[in-house]
Amino acid sequence: MKKNKTFATWLTFLGGPLGLHRFYLRGFGDWLGWLLPIPTAIGFYGIMRLTRFGQDDQWTWLLLPVLGFTFAGCALTAIIYGLMSPEKWNARFNPELAPDAAPGRTNWLTIIGISLSLMIGTAVLMASIAFSFQRYFEYQIEEARKLSQ
Repeated sequence: MKKNKTFATWLTFLGGPLGLHRFYLRGFGDWLGWLLPIPTAIGFYGIMRLTRFGQDDQWTWLLLPVLGFTFAGCALTAIIYGLMSPEKWNARFNPELAPDAAPGRTNWLTIIGISLSLMIGTAVLMASIAFSFQRYFEYQIEEARKLSQ
């Protein structure tokens, strides 16, 4: 089966946290594809805790960035796939095809997928880092106040 670079880029961007791109490119025997939903589920559990207990929950600021980091890592992988040369793509995922075969070529949909992965992946990563550090330092200040009283 020919592996299309544009489809893999979009699948990695949209379904990467569930491991869908790993199954598309490497098959259902890929162990990392089966492990990717675990940090995604942990992050969604952080979202559930956020809605239930609010931002002051210590576990929320620890669990929520896991989802953001997973999504950002998948967005980075989508960028890497999209920017891969046709020769390298076909050599890795379509070794039976010619190096410049059509499934490895870049088109406008690939560029749009790369651009969205860059914009949204960066925003999610920065928001995850900012949220986590903000809550961590606020927690440290609260604990220092408790000690000083």
